[in-house]
Amino acid sequence: MAVLLTCEGVGKSHGSRLLFAGVSLTVSEGDRFGLIGPNGAGKTTLLRILAGLDAPDAGTVSVRKQTRLAYVPQAPAFEEARTVGEILEESLHDAALDAGEKTARINGIAGRAGFTDFRLAAGELSGGWRKRLAIARALVAAPDLLLLDEPTNHLDVEGILWLEKQLKLAPFASVFVSHDRYFLENVASRLGELNRVYPEGVFLVPGNYSEFLERREDFLEAQRKRQESLTARVRREIEWLRRGAKARTSKSKARIEAAGRLMAELDSVAARNSAAAARIDFTATGRRTRRLIEAGGLEQRMGERALFSGLDFVLSPGACMGLVGANGTGKTTLLRTLAGELPPWKGEIRRASGLRVVYFDQNRKQLDPALPLKKALAPDGDLVVYRGQPVHVAGWAKRFLFSAGQLELPCGELSGGEQARVLIARLMLEPADVLLLDEPANDLDIPTLEVLEESLAGFPGAVVLVTHDRYLLDRLATFVVGLNADGSCGVFASLEQWEAALPERREARSGAKPAPRETAPPGARKKLSYLEQREWDQMEARILAAEQTLATLQ
Repeated sequence: MAVLLTCEGVGKSHGSRLLFAGVSLTVSEGDRFGLIGPNGAGKTTLLRILAGLDAPDAGTVSVRKQTRLAYVPQAPAFEEARTVGEILEESLHDAALDAGEKTARINGIAGRAGFTDFRLAAGELSGGWRKRLAIARALVAAPDLLLLDEPTNHLDVEGILWLEKQLKLAPFASVFVSHDRYFLENVASRLGELNRVYPEGVFLVPGNYSEFLERREDFLEAQRKRQESLTARVRREIEWLRRGAKARTSKSKARIEAAGRLMAELDSVAARNSAAAARIDFTATGRRTRRLIEAGGLEQRMGERALFSGLDFVLSPGACMGLVGANGTGKTTLLRTLAGELPPWKGEIRRASGLRVVYFDQNRKQLDPALPLKKALAPDGDLVVYRGQPVHVAGWAKRFLFSAGQLELPCGELSGGEQARVLIARLMLEPADVLLLDEPANDLDIPTLEVLEESLAGFPGAVVLVTHDRYLLDRLATFVVGLNADGSCGVFASLEQWEAALPERREARSGAKPAPRETAPPGARKKLSYLEQREWDQMEARILAAEQTLATLQ
């Protein structure tokens, strides 16, 4: 495959802080390159450098001549008054196509992206539909290389499945920054992790996410063994030096210099092996009530349109209710209703007396961008009280991977993942019976996501989780509530069961009849044996009994 882009020895700093150095990689035709790494490693910065939007402090980026690049940022910006049609047409202003070809291309891509009304203004679109529009705009431009920064953020599950299909079948190459593990597993043909834990600053592996994890574990294990070996050798050299090494001979001089190099290498390897992870552990009240929240016949509307209706569920300690559905179906509205911010249109919500609810807002409105990090973490002074014990703000900040030098930094200057960690740190100080979490995984890196999963899995209260991270839902949800665009809803045993019902719901919306099943020609059928006939005769009753048992268990 021909090389489209080459990155050689690239380095970049943000102020006095080094983001990355000596990064080298190539992108070839057909590549689907997934870029991961911890928050603050510089993934967005590197992607912008590859797109030609930022200049590196060191190194070079070379793009093959006449290669068309398209870049989709984390938070796409549009003129609010411009329509979907105008925005899509704009990306074809210098394309050598006639009017009919432009219309056909726009209609085809917009239709696959789910847009039916081209007169809609960008300001009327939700975050998920703005992201779809940004991706569709990039696809209309027919790039040779598509660069995507957190493309699954704000997309609903159906939108993520659509994007996966587009990238897997695409004739162009793509580079995408993502923390969505299922997306990386299903789409990536190559993976790179930008992290100072690696000597070259980046670890590159051909294959998908599973293969990457295996190769990374092998590398890190070898690096840990290297540290052990260096530690033993340095210990011997230090003992030799303490015995009074004579520096007069050239042999002794060489050994002293070699010992110094060994110590420097040990320091470097030890620093790389000491990568820290945020420590997340929510505080529960310890309430023993069997029913924390019970909803009966719940309905909520937006104007004349029903968002959901006839919803029944019970939240008990240890339960995790996953909320799924397309953007605009009312997931956040349901969370606000459960939090008591909105009264239900119909039905009722019964809460245990004195119930303590903690709510994580996906828009992070609880965070003042002008507020220093120190005040955001500890609003009442230099101490916070966590589980009855005072903790100094510097130690509390360190728990969430913030340095002492960041404490005076305004929250508005923090990355998306860092802002999410600040909000999680604040929630951990509040004892809760029920956690209402609206997209808590957005912008979090994979190590922090893993810690968040473990904390939520061990939380003794109830959790209501809105997320488009399918791995997180599979790991945590004890049942799933699916909200549909027509106002209907359903309760499912798992995300897999909800996804299996997607084609049926699409057919119902479009009015299409399901395709008839293929049957074997009569001549191909064989006569059943006595035992097979007996099993066939009993099958219907056994299926009914099994379905009743399954319904009871669910």
